[in-house]
Amino acid sequence: MIPVTSFKGRKVALCGLGGSGLATAQALVAGGAQVTAWDDNPDSVAKASAAGVPTADLRTVDWAAFAAFVLSPGVPLTHPKPHWTVDLAHAAGVEIIGDVELFVRERRAHAPDCPFIAITGTNGKSTTTALIAHILKESGRDTQLGGNIGTAVLTLDPPKAGRFYVVECSSYQIDLAPTLNPTAGILLNLTPDHLDRHGTMQHYADIKERLVAGSGTAIVGVDDSFSALIADRVERAGTRTVRISRRHVLASGLYAEGSRILKAEGGTSGLFVDLDGIQTLRGGHNAQNAAAAIAACLAVGVSAAEIHAGLKSFPGLKHRMQPVGRKGTVVFVNDSKATNADAAAPALSSYDRIYWIAGGLPKEGGITTLAPFFPKIAKAYLIGEAAPAFAATLGEAVPYEISGTLEQAVAHAAADAGRDETGGSAVMLSPACASFDQYKNFEVRGDAFVGHVRAIEGVTMLI
Repeated sequence: MIPVTSFKGRKVALCGLGGSGLATAQALVAGGAQVTAWDDNPDSVAKASAAGVPTADLRTVDWAAFAAFVLSPGVPLTHPKPHWTVDLAHAAGVEIIGDVELFVRERRAHAPDCPFIAITGTNGKSTTTALIAHILKESGRDTQLGGNIGTAVLTLDPPKAGRFYVVECSSYQIDLAPTLNPTAGILLNLTPDHLDRHGTMQHYADIKERLVAGSGTAIVGVDDSFSALIADRVERAGTRTVRISRRHVLASGLYAEGSRILKAEGGTSGLFVDLDGIQTLRGGHNAQNAAAAIAACLAVGVSAAEIHAGLKSFPGLKHRMQPVGRKGTVVFVNDSKATNADAAAPALSSYDRIYWIAGGLPKEGGITTLAPFFPKIAKAYLIGEAAPAFAATLGEAVPYEISGTLEQAVAHAAADAGRDETGGSAVMLSPACASFDQYKNFEVRGDAFVGHVRAIEGVTMLI
């Protein structure tokens, strides 16, 4: 845990007592703050009280006494409308911040020079974050991994000289971190997302820009217009800027040509690494992720040889294009994290013959945008509530069956792939749907897939 000492002896209000919120409250208490915490869920309040966190209904307290208001990222700050606690904080003139802001203040106070890499973007954040942390750890560095990737940032070990932090940041967290100042900040890409919480695409982009604007080195993907303009602005403001691309040749920066990552400087470029043969970094999207990771690691002093070794040994991100088993020439791929069509596209683009398990709780738009990948699909196995709608979209373009359950889908897909004489096929769970009709979350769904693969006779597990 990182005790939050920056509010020692002062009163702090907190709203949101889920996983990261409770960890934040405990870190504040450990640092000597006088915390008053609340949550709209009575069970969360009871759990926090049992854990030693002081709680009270924030409608009944004196807001003028608070030095700060800490808001959990899941609680609305601006859209669709501010949470009632936000209105109370504004009325009292109380600063509103989040857990990442508390972390950066502790780092500044205790170890301002310890390397800190922050990663954001609409897609690819988690893979890039995990890849950077893996390279650092494999090189023998003291590495802390957390943030939006699933480990609350204030549960990490406290800042000290020589300790490296790799933190994935959501737009919600950035919005609550006004002094975010990573050593290297990454903005991978921007496409419409979370607009229910940010109102407009421009506001969403403005929030993401803050991460790289405050960085020592700004690493920015320039394949979309919003990000390209951000790169230009932060560079004009005097920030060292490294551009990355998977679509364009760059005069300066890192760019991909197929599986090859080239490093350009002064108009000349040379091969930095070829990702061919690294199964966990297949596809153009992973070339961009790798380019960002390389740029960040170089910015904090990692050698090219150390980076090459880390890339080659990367085990992949759990539930994201994760090869989990093999039987003969058939590979089994867990892409359960693909909870919408856009998220499923990278996996579908990375294999040439796919036995595709899809479905669950459908998202708006279904799978119509995945039509360009339909020629790659040998057969689809449809599960969950989305099955009838997905069947209608596939129509005559792709052979399919409505399997109903994941267990049935895995068994049938494995059998069909095993009879395929083409060779080199993939049985892939890439649902393009949320999991909530059948599973608690995508992690549970992915673990279930792995369990069903493990039960197939003759499969060699890769994890």
